[in-house]
Amino acid sequence: MFNNREFYSKTYTTVTMGLRQHTVFLKKMTQFILQEMPKARYSSLLNDFVESNYFVIDGDSLLVTCLGDKSFKRGQDLHFFYLVECYLVDLMRNGAQFGIIFFEDAECAYFPFPELLPLRTALILHLQHNTNIDVQTEISGCLSLEWELFLEERHPYFLIVSDEGLNDLQTHLFNFLIIHSWGMGVHVVLSSGQESDSLKLYAYIMQSTKRNQKFSKENQMMIQSAYKSLIQHLEEDKILALTSHFGHLRWEDIVEEACETIFLLRQLWPQGSDIRSVLCVTLCSLSLRRYHCFLENKKKTASDQETSVRQVDTDCSALQEVEDLCRLHCLSIAFLLRLPLSQRAQTRVITSHWIQNIQTFLKMKKWCEYFILRNISKFGSWNLNLKHLSDLNDEHLLKNIAFFYETENVQEIYLNLGDFIKRDYEHLWNSVSHLVKEFNVGKPFPLRTTAGYFLGKTSSPIQEISSENMSNLGFIPMTSAIIDMFLGDTLKDLPFLKSDDPVVTSLDKPKKSVVRFRLRTHTTLSDDYDMTKCHFDEKSRDSHYVNHQQKKMAYQRFYGKSLESVSAKVIVTQTSHPEEESSRKKTSRDTKPKKLTKKQTRRLMCQEQKEEELRNDLVSSIHKEMRENLNSGIKKLEDCLKSCSRIPEKLELEMVGLTVCFETWKEHCRGEGKISKDLSIAVHMMERIYSLLQRYEGFLLKQDYEFIAKCLKYLGFNDMANSLDPTLTRKRRKKDKYSIDIGPARFQLQYTGHCLMRDEREDLDPRVQEFIPDAWQRELLDVVDNNESAVVVAPTSSGKTYASYYCMEKVLKESDDGVVVYVAPTKALVGQVAATVQNRFTKTLPNDTALCGVYTPDYRCDALNCQVLVTVPACFEILLLAPHRQYWVERIRYVIFDEVHCLGGEIGGKYWERILVMIQCPFLVLSATISNPAHLTEWLKSVKQYWKQADKIMEEEFISKKKSGQRSNSLKDNLCINQSYEVRLVIYGERYNDLEKHVCSVKHDDVSFDHYHPCAAVTTDYIEKYGFPCDLTLSPRESIQLYDVMVQVWNTWPRAQELDPEEFSLFKNKAFIKKLDARKYEEILKAELTSWVKNGNIRKAERVLENLSPESVSDSKDMVKMFPLLVEKLRKLNKLPAIVFGFRNGDLEAIAGSLCTFLEDKPESKSPLRTDECHSYDADIAKCLKKEKEINAKQNKINANDQQKSRQLERKLTDTAEHIPFLKNLKKIQEVPQDCTYGDVNALDTESLKAVFEQVESTRNGKKLKTLAQRGIGFHHNSMYFKEKEFVEILFAKGFIKVVTATGTLALGIHMPCKSVVFVQDSVYLDGLNYRQMSGRAGRRGQDMLGDVYFFGIPLPKIERLMTSNVPELRGQFPLSTTLVLRLMLLASKKHNANAKVLSVLKHSLLSYKQPKVMKMLKLYFLFSLQFLVKEGYLNQKGKPMQFARLVARLCGHEPSNFIFVSFLERGLFHKLCQPTRREFPQNVVETLMLVLANLFGRKYIPVKSQDANFRFTQSEVILDELPEDFKAALQEYNLKVAKDFASFLLISSKLVNVRNECRLPLSRIKFTGEEYEDSQLVSNLMNCKEGRVAISPFACLSGNTDGNLLQPEIVNRVVLRTVGSSVMQAPVLWSQKIDNQGRRMPLSAYALDFYKHGSLTELTRDTGMSPGELLRLLKDFAFYIKTISYSLSELCENKDDNVVLAFRQLSQIFYEKLQKVQN
Repeated sequence: MFNNREFYSKTYTTVTMGLRQHTVFLKKMTQFILQEMPKARYSSLLNDFVESNYFVIDGDSLLVTCLGDKSFKRGQDLHFFYLVECYLVDLMRNGAQFGIIFFEDAECAYFPFPELLPLRTALILHLQHNTNIDVQTEISGCLSLEWELFLEERHPYFLIVSDEGLNDLQTHLFNFLIIHSWGMGVHVVLSSGQESDSLKLYAYIMQSTKRNQKFSKENQMMIQSAYKSLIQHLEEDKILALTSHFGHLRWEDIVEEACETIFLLRQLWPQGSDIRSVLCVTLCSLSLRRYHCFLENKKKTASDQETSVRQVDTDCSALQEVEDLCRLHCLSIAFLLRLPLSQRAQTRVITSHWIQNIQTFLKMKKWCEYFILRNISKFGSWNLNLKHLSDLNDEHLLKNIAFFYETENVQEIYLNLGDFIKRDYEHLWNSVSHLVKEFNVGKPFPLRTTAGYFLGKTSSPIQEISSENMSNLGFIPMTSAIIDMFLGDTLKDLPFLKSDDPVVTSLDKPKKSVVRFRLRTHTTLSDDYDMTKCHFDEKSRDSHYVNHQQKKMAYQRFYGKSLESVSAKVIVTQTSHPEEESSRKKTSRDTKPKKLTKKQTRRLMCQEQKEEELRNDLVSSIHKEMRENLNSGIKKLEDCLKSCSRIPEKLELEMVGLTVCFETWKEHCRGEGKISKDLSIAVHMMERIYSLLQRYEGFLLKQDYEFIAKCLKYLGFNDMANSLDPTLTRKRRKKDKYSIDIGPARFQLQYTGHCLMRDEREDLDPRVQEFIPDAWQRELLDVVDNNESAVVVAPTSSGKTYASYYCMEKVLKESDDGVVVYVAPTKALVGQVAATVQNRFTKTLPNDTALCGVYTPDYRCDALNCQVLVTVPACFEILLLAPHRQYWVERIRYVIFDEVHCLGGEIGGKYWERILVMIQCPFLVLSATISNPAHLTEWLKSVKQYWKQADKIMEEEFISKKKSGQRSNSLKDNLCINQSYEVRLVIYGERYNDLEKHVCSVKHDDVSFDHYHPCAAVTTDYIEKYGFPCDLTLSPRESIQLYDVMVQVWNTWPRAQELDPEEFSLFKNKAFIKKLDARKYEEILKAELTSWVKNGNIRKAERVLENLSPESVSDSKDMVKMFPLLVEKLRKLNKLPAIVFGFRNGDLEAIAGSLCTFLEDKPESKSPLRTDECHSYDADIAKCLKKEKEINAKQNKINANDQQKSRQLERKLTDTAEHIPFLKNLKKIQEVPQDCTYGDVNALDTESLKAVFEQVESTRNGKKLKTLAQRGIGFHHNSMYFKEKEFVEILFAKGFIKVVTATGTLALGIHMPCKSVVFVQDSVYLDGLNYRQMSGRAGRRGQDMLGDVYFFGIPLPKIERLMTSNVPELRGQFPLSTTLVLRLMLLASKKHNANAKVLSVLKHSLLSYKQPKVMKMLKLYFLFSLQFLVKEGYLNQKGKPMQFARLVARLCGHEPSNFIFVSFLERGLFHKLCQPTRREFPQNVVETLMLVLANLFGRKYIPVKSQDANFRFTQSEVILDELPEDFKAALQEYNLKVAKDFASFLLISSKLVNVRNECRLPLSRIKFTGEEYEDSQLVSNLMNCKEGRVAISPFACLSGNTDGNLLQPEIVNRVVLRTVGSSVMQAPVLWSQKIDNQGRRMPLSAYALDFYKHGSLTELTRDTGMSPGELLRLLKDFAFYIKTISYSLSELCENKDDNVVLAFRQLSQIFYEKLQKVQN
């Protein structure tokens, strides 16, 4: 990290080297950044990054990025500002908060580009005056102390910077900013390569890593020196640039003259004016005076030539000519003042350039414009309208006017200006004439007094607009039930092609390629389900399979049992055998209990006596330990209470605990307590009292109440004691030595707030055996009983998942056919839920049916022959859309969606939305973090109402067919029995456990914890605007703290007495304060503080918040080094188990390893061995050795011919031999002192532990995980195998592991509750949503009364934003794609009753809910997709699938690559390539095939500038080559054809747009509307280009963009009408050369091809910069697609020996084998 304070405080003298001497370091710095670029992660900035994520945009990077836009032409200021505002609006669409920084030093980079100086200045002024964006301009440079303080105060989430400037010098400036940001721990987002769709903005994120920070720190002095040299060099450039135009005039002199010019105009126009008029007059007058001086100086220097100042010089224009140009400029401004944007958008495009002679004046003019704008703010008292700072110049308009007067007007075409324009122009020029005193500038007319040309001569000076390349605007006529029902009346308003149109007639012509690649016409292709890994045939009854399944099932139940201590419930189908049930009940009633014999009675008595002795021993040991050490004794008591099942025994233990606490308190008060009392003893007493009164109230006897009252009396809580025993009296002394001297209300809130009694229902619910459900949980059970649907929003660990299991139980009981589908967001959660289901339920089912099945992209088991399917959204959608799986879909009775907030996620969100609208049965939607649940519920209600109508229609059709005698499916197969169509919203906002936050800091080489009060996260401004965040809750202790600070700050606070805890109305009349009372007290305090802010006591409120804030957190230093100290502190405070969250897999493994090393290096002499109290493994080892001898003896006796028995004995012998080393290892672990491990080796029995360890025996991280586990440590991230994650989850749940370092894989629903959560790493992925999901793990219900969250190395500003941010709203994504449309049409064509499902998907997207314009646009897109599919031959005009439709749909995961692949196949390109030699294809053929597939299915772009890095690769190419020429030509032809169709779609969609809304800037909302000006013939002549600008934004038209530009994919999104709502990303085109937003070609990564060539994951990781986990994921996906293509072609092609089929088979096999090697 940079330490500028130290740097500036040092007094050292260093001779600053010149810029040339720093060249080597500048190159080194550049190369360092370039080498980091391939590691950049392409991610969504607007996914969940909302209020919690304040970030900063470098203003100059923003300017450079928009200047590089290919749709922009220099000189079109208004178009430039439109691009800027579009960019910013895209960022703000999800509520993102950011600031923009313009460094003072950065201005120097524009001195070589004077035309950009005024543009930059105008941009700053515009953003400051016309938007609400925070714009910083006072910071000198990126290495300044002010910038460092700014970063420390705000700590932005990331900084958006450009990777390339206008020249090398500006690029160096950007590089300094990147390096310094990394050094300060701020992540960098590249402005280049960004893309946006309807809801998201994607960009490259370069995180601040240790390597980056190290580079910054090690080169700090050189960075400072080089930066100073660079700025010095730029300052010298400024002087040279000024000298060439202004002679020896100093900077200050020019500023003074500019200010004087503005002052003179202010005197002339005291009433003020529009900025455009002011700038026009001051600019023309100042530039004319300066140009006059320039010519005078030129004349003096050329003493040998006698020329008049007004004559034309050899290399620059004469003064009279520039006067003419200034007149034209004034006329152009008059146009801007009068003409609406819609009219200006029709301006002709002049292609001619300014002649060379005028360039000197134009540059001087820009310099003058810069000086005027830079100093305009000095005249703040002048009434200036700055609204139109964005529209100061229109160069195209000026060129048009110049062209007319020098070319067309000469031809005796005189056109009038119009009265208003003429008046405005005369006013402007007369004002210029008034300000120029040195010489006469002439009258307003004539505009041209000279005959010279300003524009160069070209053959075509006016750009022609051609629409020849555009397709005919019209749709191919189609007839289909789906089309008619979805589009309806929309079809009437659309243009359609006639039957004789060439496009329509060409559809009947067969494609040549079909003959070459013969298809099986009626073959059903294997889908993703078929190809997903399944080790065994699900229906097989093979003994090996059955044995394997039994072992697997047993382990699954063990896994499930480790997650929750619930006994398995035997499910009996209610309707299956009613006679047997009644018979069983009758038998059970008639059976009489048998009499016990004397022997049995004695045995029972002995057993009871033993149990009594054991119970007495337990009570005695707890009593003894509590007397010796109260804290450890309390812990043992708690453990015993958890393991004990009988209430009387629990009550006895609780009373013993209270008795010991009472005795200890009395002894303490007689001794040390005379000086100061240890209140922790009193807290323990109150905890026991709360527990007794809350849990055992119905079992307490009179003497129990009397003793509890006595305890309370001793503590000084007389009212509480009298409420339990009014008869209790005790002599009062003057000073009671046993009293705690604190009021009962304050003591309860401040010290025992975590265990306050709760208002819980006491009436049992017969539907729930395990606990007494709350009211909201009962409502959920009612929902399930009534076959209703519900949206459930409740905090983590609140118990919302129980309704899911109740739902499963209900369906399991109803029949053996019904199916419940549980949809989980991640594969890890799928495994947990499946294990839990296996553990919870047992049911006897037919041989071909399983109770629970799993289906994920990697694995499936019993998916279609189970009653409870646990899956992920993508896999569930595959089943729902597969025509041949509809028989299974009709069996679904309920669907449970867990963590449904993923609907708004970057990956997979589209699947959630589609399956929600496709399911016909009831559902439960669960989440802890939805900010707009009401909107989601309303949308789902509309879907359910649709299905109600659809089911009614199907029922009527069924009845009609039945009456007519037609054959029909049973109605129960199509409609869910007794289904209700109601959707309830169930919200429960109270966490069972309070969460307290702590900030960790390093002080004196130790870790310290400071409590972080939640109120410290808000500001008075925030409270005034929004109030307190709804989920920013206080613990009772924090409420007392808030009250005390409020009293401290305002001594005369009127409500101080009223809100005093002892006087507060809700507390005063109650002996025991309940949790709800404390919550109401909290709300009143927060409301009171809010009233301070709103009623003029802001300063007092600010002092309250300041006093509650923690001290400034010191640097966390080296996380790996300090992390063990943090965990040790948590252990001492009894805050384990803990989950430690980070975001980089390697770092998490490293800190877990450092913790293990720390424990191993501890001196073992500190703690005694644990052999006394731990399980002894010596006996187990002895048993194994004995067993081994017995087996050997048996083996010697058996007959040599009995091979089967011999093999069995050998197997047993091997197992025993393997078990002995394992036991010896456990013995070693057991002997580790307690201080040297965090785990509990006795948490699992030997057999279970061995089974768990065997699961990771051969996995990649297995050895490392087992080593860590032996010390009670683990790690958990997304690059681990499922078995490895399962290993950690089981051991953590059982207590064998107490510390787990993890990424977000544990945040999404994974059941791993803990006592504490620690955040050790700031990241771009630590946002408000992830924070809530992760912190919600803290506090185990039933085990911890309080959860703790610790922040280590997280800046305070980031913590504040995390705690105050709202979770993102769920908003729909663009719901359709061309492939999805094809899949829907395939479903409709194959299944007679699938139309309802297809229409539900089309009609009920969340994006279009209550948005009729969006729905209309979606209908047009649907029609566009149909047109494309018909033209490409995938559908006929009746919507029926044809030819390769099944193959395209099969490759649905990679649009548009699936269409292009089939296009190549149809053209015969693959057949041409795949020519075998003998039986195999040569290496060059296979590599070329790999190149093609990598370009199609392995597309991963990398930042453009990374190509400039000096990488040295041994085997990898890294950058992917382009397609072979013939493939490339075919792709270009395909793209052009589709682009034309998509352009036609945009042209038709533009009819939906309100043009007036398109004529205002998107952010500032400044309007450029008005009635078109028809009073001017000149205007009509210059602005007559109405054709070809239908779908183009009028702002983009200013730069000459037309409808023809819709064929250029790199600029379509930036030129099309903004409110059309469609993006080029939705068109099925794949451009071989993708262009970024600065016009540069983006390279593709060659990871897939490189891996195929060398097969080394290590090489690939080093060369690409990607992590092994990410690479493996990409390679697995790629391998899956090759395999899919191979299988699909084999199934489709009639000829099994077709070369293409064989080539793909060979490639798939080779690639898969290489992948298997690196995975094993």
